[in-house]
Formats: sequence, C-alpha cells, structure tokens
Amino acid sequence: MVTIQETDIKEKGLLAVNRAKEMGRPILFSEVHKVETINPLSFFHAGLKEYQGERFFWKDPKDEVVLVGLGKAKQIQLDQDTDRFFHVEQEWQNVLDDGIVINPFEEPGIGPLLFGGFSFDPCKAKTALWSKFADALFYLPKYLLSVINGQAYLTTNVICTQQDDYSLFLQTHNERNHLFDLLVKNDNSLPVNVIDTKEISSEQWKSTVDEIAKELREEEGPLKKVVLARELRLMFNDKVKTEQVLNHLYEQQPESFIFALESDGDCFLGASPERLVKKQGSEIFSTCLAGSISRGKTEEEDQHLGETLLHDQKNLIEHQYVVDMIKKALIESCDQLIMPEKPQLMKNRDIQHLYTPVLGKCSKDASLLILVEKLHPTPALGGLPKREAVEKIREIEELDRGFYAGPLGWMDYQGNGEFAVSIRSGLIQGNEASLFAGCGVVADSDSASEYLETGLKFRPMLRALGGNES
Repeated sequence: MVTIQETDIKEKGLLAVNRAKEMGRPILFSEVHKVETINPLSFFHAGLKEYQGERFFWKDPKDEVVLVGLGKAKQIQLDQDTDRFFHVEQEWQNVLDDGIVINPFEEPGIGPLLFGGFSFDPCKAKTALWSKFADALFYLPKYLLSVINGQAYLTTNVICTQQDDYSLFLQTHNERNHLFDLLVKNDNSLPVNVIDTKEISSEQWKSTVDEIAKELREEEGPLKKVVLARELRLMFNDKVKTEQVLNHLYEQQPESFIFALESDGDCFLGASPERLVKKQGSEIFSTCLAGSISRGKTEEEDQHLGETLLHDQKNLIEHQYVVDMIKKALIESCDQLIMPEKPQLMKNRDIQHLYTPVLGKCSKDASLLILVEKLHPTPALGGLPKREAVEKIREIEELDRGFYAGPLGWMDYQGNGEFAVSIRSGLIQGNEASLFAGCGVVADSDSASEYLETGLKFRPMLRALGGNES
C-alpha cells in the first residue's frame, strides 16, 4: 500500500500559489516522492475511470526507463505549424519558468516531464482518421510514475493560479492516494475479438509502388528513395481495451519501445524497434535502422536469413542512406561522433533489421527537440533527399499518416529525453483499429515483395490485437 502525507503537498504547494499571486500568472508546482515498486501497467489501468483519454505509457527496450502519465496538468498542441519543434520547446520553457520543483533525485525522467509527439507531415491534408491528434501534441501529466532502473518515483504536477488555495492541494492529495487504492483492483474484463479486416486501397498502393520505382529508374532527378505506407483496418465485436493491448505488447515485444498516447478517446500505440534520438546530459544516442528480412523458423534458417541481409546490396544501399543522413544531421551539434563502419543485425520477434548504433557528445545545453527536427524523417521513414521525398509522399500517398512514422517520446525539465520513431503502430478508435506499415521504394523495387514486407511489419500489432497474422 502506497500513501504520501498530506502535509508535504499542502505546505510546499502554497509557496507556488503565493508566487502565482506575485507574478500575476499561473505557476507550476511539482514534487517528487520515491515510492515502493508499482507495476506500470497497473498504474496505467488505475487511471482508466478518471483519466481515460489523458494517459500515456512509455517503456524503452532495456526497461531502464518506464513512464506512465495520468491526467493533464498542461497541454501543448499545434496544427500546421512548420516551426512546431521550436514552438513546443518555447511553450515548455514558459511552463518551467519560475516554477517550483521539489525533486531531490538526479535521475533523468523524474520531475516535470513533457510527453507526446509530432505528426509525420504537418503540411499533409488532415482526414477524419486523425482528427483527435494535432500536428504537435504534448502534455505534462498530473501524475507521473517513473520507474528508473527498477526504482519507482511519483511526480505530482499542479498548475497553480492566483485564485487557488489549500483546497487545491487537499483535492490533489486525495486523488493521488485514491489512485494507489485502485492498484489492487484486477481487470477481469473479457478480451475482444476481431470480426472483420480490411486492407485499405492495397491494389492502388501496389500500383503506386511500381510507378515510383519506374520513375526512379527512368527519370534523372534528385529522388533516390521514397517510403510508401499503407493501412490495415480491423473491426472488433466490442470496444478495444488499450490496457490489454499494452499488456500483450509488453509481453510479446520486450526489446522494443512500447508506447501509448491517448487523445480525446482515441489511442495511438505500438512497439517500435527504432530510436530516433536520446539525450542524457551531454551524451547523444541515435540509431540507423533500415533494411529488413524475416526471422527464420529454426536457428540455422534465421542465421542464413541474417547473413543474406548483411550482404544484400539493395538493403545495404538503403541502410547507408540512413547512416549518411544521421551522421550529417548530428555532426553539426556534436563535438564527437562514434559509429561502426559496418551494420550489424537487430533481431525482433518477427523481423530482423540492419542496425548501426550512433554515439555522440554535445554541449549539455544542446536542444533535444532541435535534434529531433534535424533527424525527422530519416530516409528509412521518408526517403532521400528528405524534402523531395516528403513532397512526393504528400502528393501520391492516399494514407493520412498522422502520428505514424513521426517522432514520439519525452523530455524532462533538465533537457534529458528520448524519442522513438513511431512505427509498428496502430490507432485505436472505439471498436476499430487502424494499423500502419511502410517500405522504402528504390529503383529496383517491385510491388509484390514490398507488399509482403509491409505484411511482415503489421504482425506485432496484429498479434497484440488478436488478429490473423497471415
């Protein structure tokens, strides 16, 4: 049983109210407590009744950082803003200015923290599919559970106004301890079942793949690669339970980034193998991930497929595009950049990729979101060159990608954070879900093999949702 004493938040919180009165504007009050071990999935589920639509979940591949947010102390959202990375960072800094943070711990991911993401392309016409998600959507949770290297911390964030008094903190105290009471409740609800599956414009997608490949072969221009994505729509016999899907992803894809972001009733979630960038102090980490092949049914077959991928020229060329682009983007901000000369294999449950890790050293004040902006989208998600590829996708791709293939992650009040590329993902809307997958089209691509590759990339979400993986 976890409880936190009322006197802590009452006495310290009133300091923020007094500051709000002095400054004449709302002020952030944030306090951190170390707590006994809490199951992150249970904490996410505990917020179902009071905070549905205002929850997020994040787990990195090594379980070093697990974050669960409930409620919204502050939301930042922007639509069709080409300077959205800068404006999110500016608004975040405005929230932090003059705030009171009571945090005796030094670990990243504890204290005031912003979680959210960006759409793939803010200039793409938005459809009803993604109407609940702005082109930049982040929020500061009211309650944040951070499990850092196995240790649990609870951050409470409150925005105090000039009109607030002790009752605000009494209410917060009661809400917080009520959440702890809910942790012991069991989820006995029955799983939902898929009743129909629809491939959205699959034949048109294949035709577009062939058209782009032909254009790349025959026309002399800057384009070298264009990534095309498609959608698979699932219908269920009842409302999909996000908690159950997250639990499946947690069990089935332990070596991936597991994420979920709710917005106004819809939920975008997935299990991505790909880090975009991580910043911890002055250290920068990124990942070059491009080129893929299936896993084998036996150890010998799996090893053979991996060796085939390591020597496949088409995949090696695609991978090198990503390596060159990430190196160019990071070298401007890093004093040091370390990366191996040859890719290695990253093996997930359904698929194996060519993988090159990147390590850099930058100034501690270097902006995480500026790095995200420089890196998004990598050639693995957009194509090459970046601007021309994104323009081509905007022109020919029927799909509204929304947050699919966009950067999604977190940043704390000290400038630390991590963003993944939100692939192997889906959008849950009531009793339906849209899954997304894409592949890189180059001059020698053919639609049949690219179609099979996207089918392979649907599998993690299909399995988690109980769909037919074939």
